[in-house]
Amino acid sequence: MASIKYEVIGKSTNAPIHLRLSVKRGITPRCKTGLFINPKQWSDKTKLPNQNVAKNKNLTTELLKLKVFILERCNEVQRNGDLIDKEWLQHSIDLFFKRVTEDKQSDRVKDAIQDIIDDAGTRKNSKGGLGLSKSRINSYKSLKRIISEYPKAKNLKVKQVNIRFAKEFLKWLTNDKGYAESYAVKKIADLKTVCFDAEVNGVEVHHQLKKISHPKKNNENIIYLSNKELEKIQQIELNNGALDNARKWLLLGCNIGQRGNDLLSINEDNFKIRNGLHVIELTQQKTNKNVTIPVLETTKTILEYGLPYKISIQKFNNYIKQVCKLAGIDEVIYGGKITVLEKGKGISNKRKIYGQYPKWQLIGSHVCRRSFASNLYGILPTPLIMSITAHSTEKMLLNYIGKQGLDYAQQIADYYRLQAMKDNREPTLTVVQKKAL
Repeated sequence: MASIKYEVIGKSTNAPIHLRLSVKRGITPRCKTGLFINPKQWSDKTKLPNQNVAKNKNLTTELLKLKVFILERCNEVQRNGDLIDKEWLQHSIDLFFKRVTEDKQSDRVKDAIQDIIDDAGTRKNSKGGLGLSKSRINSYKSLKRIISEYPKAKNLKVKQVNIRFAKEFLKWLTNDKGYAESYAVKKIADLKTVCFDAEVNGVEVHHQLKKISHPKKNNENIIYLSNKELEKIQQIELNNGALDNARKWLLLGCNIGQRGNDLLSINEDNFKIRNGLHVIELTQQKTNKNVTIPVLETTKTILEYGLPYKISIQKFNNYIKQVCKLAGIDEVIYGGKITVLEKGKGISNKRKIYGQYPKWQLIGSHVCRRSFASNLYGILPTPLIMSITAHSTEKMLLNYIGKQGLDYAQQIADYYRLQAMKDNREPTLTVVQKKAL
């Protein structure tokens, strides 16, 4: 018959208590319980804490309950003929203290994040298919790194994520780490997702989890290139081949409305003829959506001498800033600029710092998709714009290009003005000569 005894190993004032399970000869695994005690308060006779210290009474109760729990599980496993080893014992101890669930799901936030990362390839995505996108995986990786850096999140458990923690964490992200508010809010949303996922796997969560708010911030600083600015960029003389190539990518991007990585991945294979119509077909990397874009005359003009050669997204971002500077896109506007604040452990600490800058300094690959949507909004039907930008809803598109109530009011006023012009238009009569009989 199996038996259990406790052991205190170490001489520090906070020594760990171990549990040794004796099943039979040769099977006597020993594991840490996660509980601690001053060795001077331990009884070598009873193998339990001395009862002359008040706080030890609760500790003794916990140890006795743990003993009963382990023995009951041990008897069940023996009846089924299953293996009992150190791994089984440690899991049983953690299970008693609710550190893990029956399927060995850890209750620690960092472990819950890592579980999502490890299973990313088989997880259901937002489109109903299998496999999280690369950007989504990177988002969870950055969350795990940030949680590791947060002083108050050492060994943070899922059930400790409540409203108060979320507020303090958000404050630390924006004030201490200098992250943009929009990015910090996304990290709170990601953290909630991690906790809900852990709950599905049996991990206890805080009752306030659902009430943690992470409101999306409306876009207030919309950076895009107007048609006039694009004309200036197109007409500027460039004597640098790399800049000329980047300009071609920029003009093409603003013409077809795709993100930087999707734009720079386009090659000859993306060009198709469907029902006599020349189109560009691609699958967006971020959303995994299939997009079909008509090759209009403006696109043909840009591609008159073929596609530009491949460059990295980093070079593209650097080159188009130089192109815009040379084109005189230097209006001082408010926006966020990536700045290196400090360097440590070989990693640059980059943050987006908001302020007043010449517009060319704020230009990046994001300007392509936003310029396309902004320049065509109100000219091309909104559903057609959405079919190319792959926004799921009109609300998302309008927030993306920063359209507010005043814009809608202006559209309505323009519509009624046009209707009034039509109603006041004088009829045009044509006199038809009567034919002679």
